[in-house]
Amino acid sequence: MKITQVDLFQVDVPLIPAIAKYREKIYDITICRILTDERLTGIGESAVYHLSRESREQLSAKAEAYVGQDPLAIDPFAQGMLFECALLDIAGQAYGIPVWRFFGSKVRDRIPVSYWSSPMEPEDTAAEAETGARMGFTNHKLKARSWNIVETVRLMKEAAGPDYTVGVDPNTEFKHLHVAARLAEELGPYGTVSNFEDPMLKNRLDWYRLLREKTHIPLAMHFGAPQAGGARPCLASDVLEALKAECIDYATLGGTSQEVIKAAAVAEAADVPVWIQMGGVCLGVLAAYSSHVQATIPNATLPCDELPFVRVADVLGGGLVLDKGHFVLPEGPGLGVTLDMDVIEQYRVG
Repeated sequence: MKITQVDLFQVDVPLIPAIAKYREKIYDITICRILTDERLTGIGESAVYHLSRESREQLSAKAEAYVGQDPLAIDPFAQGMLFECALLDIAGQAYGIPVWRFFGSKVRDRIPVSYWSSPMEPEDTAAEAETGARMGFTNHKLKARSWNIVETVRLMKEAAGPDYTVGVDPNTEFKHLHVAARLAEELGPYGTVSNFEDPMLKNRLDWYRLLREKTHIPLAMHFGAPQAGGARPCLASDVLEALKAECIDYATLGGTSQEVIKAAAVAEAADVPVWIQMGGVCLGVLAAYSSHVQATIPNATLPCDELPFVRVADVLGGGLVLDKGHFVLPEGPGLGVTLDMDVIEQYRVG
């Protein structure tokens, strides 16, 4: 088998209006399509902040270099997530197996997922919570801010009911221990906050441990968060450091499949549940790939942060089903999903 063509599509699928009102754009997203002479097609997706012109040119050069090579002879895990996913998609189709088989034994067929919203006015967030609950979600990942989080959670509970929980993620905006402790105390009576994620400065693990002693709200840290120029690696050693400091109840893991799997194994050894964000506000290809990875991680029991449904259109022609707050694991071979090229062309920007 030989690779005959590699296509790269820069796409900009707008966020749904409720979120776009506050945030027009999040990621530069690239989708790749690898064609072979045996009529197998592999697809992949990569989402990063601020993909520079130089980075685009390097990506194009790398794509061209694959032409003529045997896709089954290339180590996918040495290629970067965009091409890793596409190559595994081809390999799965060639061998007649789903992509999750490359990662281990399957432990689940349904992948829990959160609804999501960016920082918004409390009334608008509550309206989105009502939407999420109506769609069958039971957890809402909320980009929170200290000045309105209490009012926001109050209105969300009124709109979506007491069984709809809220994951509070201020991206360290609470900053200091005394602020986070006060807000945890004020939020506690509502009974709907499922966790605090990165509430304070992350270089103060001692603060996290103290806050953990002061509140019943589970604390989480995000390892491998996106940043300018790409993603900061999700290092298992960082997870281990936090576990040794006894400062987290949960961990959220981003990065490549291998980084996520290794970090999750460290957390599992300490009986710490995790959730996964390989793409975040991504498109369906990366969400499908993440679902295959998560299907094999025993302690990935918390609702994940793969969120293609907060875009106005789906780039997939089928395969990734969202049902009552869960992705249904696509059936193989390969990723088990296909591109909708009409949508790709409609939102293509490069």
